[in-house]
Amino acid sequence: MEISIVIPVFNEKDNIYPTIKKVKKALEKKFREFELIFVNDGSFDGTKELLNKAKKEYSFLKIYHLTKNNGQSAALDVGFSKAEGDIIVMMDGDLQTDPEDIYILLKYMPEYDVVNGKRTKREDGFRRAFASKIGNGFRNLITGDNISDTGCPLKLFKKEVLKKIKMFDGMHRFLPTLAKYSGFKVIEIPVHHYDRIFGESKYKNFGRAIKGIKDVFAVRWMKNRVLNWEIEK
Repeated sequence: MEISIVIPVFNEKDNIYPTIKKVKKALEKKFREFELIFVNDGSFDGTKELLNKAKKEYSFLKIYHLTKNNGQSAALDVGFSKAEGDIIVMMDGDLQTDPEDIYILLKYMPEYDVVNGKRTKREDGFRRAFASKIGNGFRNLITGDNISDTGCPLKLFKKEVLKKIKMFDGMHRFLPTLAKYSGFKVIEIPVHHYDRIFGESKYKNFGRAIKGIKDVFAVRWMKNRVLNWEIEK
């Protein structure tokens, strides 16, 4: 398998078919083999039923349903573990990023192991953009990293990177940083960003900030305890 797209979804029924069609149209241009993996994180709005219907229509789909809402890190962990592609793409299922931008990021592989998208012009409101800027600044201060948009949902990974990283709750926000801690090469590249057409954001700024503060200190703790050993040849 050449490439896998992993998309966690929670109550995104109106975005399911538009996302499938946009990803299919983009990847068919240059990829002979690809798979699109949806992980349904306990949706209750009809997302599950639509995904099951789509699975019968598109052979490249893989669908996994979690028994309850476990959070984005858990959903991504499932998707990453099931992905067979040499390159694994992380995307959201809200159409705020463009699958065509995958080709922009692909230009930086194989030189880099992780290519993190950077939203050059956010279209989801000043308050969210401002909160994200503050959060990223605090995060980088504590972790010693320089990724300016860790929350961008579009990221590309070589498969071996995700095999090395152990996921915990909240760690999806720190994947580029964790990859660096493990010795992988990471770069950040501008991508497009769009406002939502359907549905609403699942994140609230205040609650997200409180949890993010706890997570960032956990990541700093990991930084000081990374095991980097080699067997003598």
